Amino acid sequence: MNTDGERIDALETHLAFQGDTMRQLNDALVAQQDRIDQMQAKLEQLIATVRDGMNDARITPADELPPHY
Repeated sequence: MNTDGERIDALETHLAFQGDTMRQLNDALVAQQDRIDQMQAKLEQLIATVRDGMNDARITPADELPPHY
């Protein structure tokens, strides 16, 4: 049967691995949030560009080619 010392050692080892896993998950989460923030900023830029293009009076339906060209 395991002694108290062996059980404590096993628990400490298990806790150390859990701590390492939590740090890795936190790092991944931070990196993922940074990526989401970058994508959100690019999306907002794209939306602004599309809106500007829609408001651009220089482009008229007569200037656009029909779909079969």
